[in-house]
Amino acid sequence: MNDLHAAARRCLDATEPAEKVRLTFAAWTALNAGTLAPDAASPPPDPIGLPGRPVRPRLVPARELAQRGLGTEAGRAALVHAIAHIEFNAIDLAWDAIYRFRGKPDAYYRDWASCANDEARHFTMLSERLAELGHAYGDFDAHNGLWEMAEKTAHSDTARMALVPRVLEARGLDVTPGMMERLRRQGDDRTVAILEVILREEVAHVAAGTRWFHWCCARDGIDPEATFATLLDDYMNGSLRGPFNLDARRAAGFSESELVWLRTLG
Repeated sequence: MNDLHAAARRCLDATEPAEKVRLTFAAWTALNAGTLAPDAASPPPDPIGLPGRPVRPRLVPARELAQRGLGTEAGRAALVHAIAHIEFNAIDLAWDAIYRFRGKPDAYYRDWASCANDEARHFTMLSERLAELGHAYGDFDAHNGLWEMAEKTAHSDTARMALVPRVLEARGLDVTPGMMERLRRQGDDRTVAILEVILREEVAHVAAGTRWFHWCCARDGIDPEATFATLLDDYMNGSLRGPFNLDARRAAGFSESELVWLRTLG
């Protein structure tokens, strides 16, 4: 039987998007077939570094990214590219959760392999949409914020589960409905249909983060809600602002008291 941790590393190391997607799909198929599983004898993870990336897109600080309206095809292409970049990063985030954090229940590894498979499919759909708009992944600049948080939380499974799925990825739950409405007004039903799939499936990804964050807190005997607030303050200076998609966050496992607290953040 092949080692899931080693397969995760191969996916992380792949530099070309098509190869990263291919390896991800193959790993998920093998896991379902029972020919891939986490191996307790797998070598420990290396210190975190940059995953495999193509030469483009050029990575710049988020504040340097050009702001484009959705009234032009180029503007819509830039938006699709930005979302594709998030999904590409999310493939690596899911695999790093498998590669880096050992000794978890099998369900943990299955959850994140399933997420990686979904993210690879999302990236594929968005890449196809980019091609329809006359562009390809790498044509626009992007930022590295998602992976920077992975690096900051590489030492702590609790912090990783709290801050990547439940903060950064959960922002997608908050902002996607508004993007869909703006795209509908531009008559871009094709992109809206893709975002509908992504929004629906991202709820499950954030829910996985909630589930395993709570598991980590139970293991360590700490209160999840107080810990989440502390981590948000420690890593992000409490800089989480609404509006929040309360229904989607509720479906993703946020408690009613957490939703009340979120609303106080503005």
